[in-house]
Amino acid sequence: MQGVRFDPWNPDFVAHPYDAYAELRRAAPVSYFEPTGQWLIPRYADVNALLRDRRLGRSYLHVATHEEFGRAAEPDFQEPFWRVVRAGMLDVEPPVHTRLRRLVSRAFTPRMVESLRPRVRAIAAGLVDTFVEKGGGDLIAEVAEPLPVTVIADMLGVPEADRPLLRPWSADICGMYELNPSPEAQHTAVRAADEFAGYLRELARERAARPGDDLISALARIDELTEDELVGTCVLLLNAGHEATVNVTGNGWWSLFRNPAELARLRADRSLLPTAVEELMRWDTPLQMFERWVLEDIEVHGTRIPRGTEVALLFGSANRDPEVFADPDRLDVGRADNPHISFGAGIHFCLGAPLARIELIESFGALLDRADRLELVREPEWKPGYVIRGLHSLDLAVS
Repeated sequence: MQGVRFDPWNPDFVAHPYDAYAELRRAAPVSYFEPTGQWLIPRYADVNALLRDRRLGRSYLHVATHEEFGRAAEPDFQEPFWRVVRAGMLDVEPPVHTRLRRLVSRAFTPRMVESLRPRVRAIAAGLVDTFVEKGGGDLIAEVAEPLPVTVIADMLGVPEADRPLLRPWSADICGMYELNPSPEAQHTAVRAADEFAGYLRELARERAARPGDDLISALARIDELTEDELVGTCVLLLNAGHEATVNVTGNGWWSLFRNPAELARLRADRSLLPTAVEELMRWDTPLQMFERWVLEDIEVHGTRIPRGTEVALLFGSANRDPEVFADPDRLDVGRADNPHISFGAGIHFCLGAPLARIELIESFGALLDRADRLELVREPEWKPGYVIRGLHSLDLAVS
């Protein structure tokens, strides 16, 4: 790693990791990062291939114990967190993953997702109208966060009075996914997972007795789904259903402000919105890293990566790889050939990608339509997290 500035705890690196990624791609297509005990994989072709390689997995517990993988078991205090997380489909492998994804995918068919567009458009319009009428504010807190949280809460059937609980729970749970989370972050994530799980168990039991027209009611009627799996699925749908969308919105508008010619181009031609959303996800990726366990020895560029170790697939680097993207460091809202990897690939490809695209197109479109002029009040600051990467706030004035 000598000479390569990969430093995920450095605020300057978090703010702009792309120069370090370019150096990694050139000099070290595979490298061992001692602080986290992971193999860094920065090139698009390798990231894409390993996401689809069944010799790797999000978990190893379906094939080995902690001890067999040379790892210590998680401390007892984390049990409530892992009970929730490992009951959802993100952190399990086939055949459990196959069964859970098949059940949940019924709610995410193309027709059902497209049927949500009018509701998403109405929510986005209402949020943006309020934002514009008051002359602006924090775009993330007032538009980016409420939109996807409202949509997923509507789908799940969470009562409106309880919805303010969801975003804090989600943010706290996601803190466990950062690299080497602090003891405080771990305890916070455990508490949030336990509280959220308790809330969902109670709600699911109510809906089982008195079903409504919502996803929790539908899941509660599926005999194949245990209560733990229902809870884990709902937690995953909330976390995955809005964290990335919030950060694409904030990061995306910050990207446009730093590239005013592309913002002007988008304002002049709304037909570019679909390609612009894809490009904003590529250019400043919300999920910078996705981790996989090595279940069987693999070799990448002549380097043996042994069973029992972990690879860190650098999505943010893959999305700037010049072998795949022409002029990759240039933001191009009309980029047509854009096979970005922000939603993953393989069996863990993001189930909610079509819904996220609708939310982003409607959100950006509503702001462009209703705010003739958006001005940055102050340069934003990045949150300290590297894996799930986003801004604290984005303060704008509207005229």
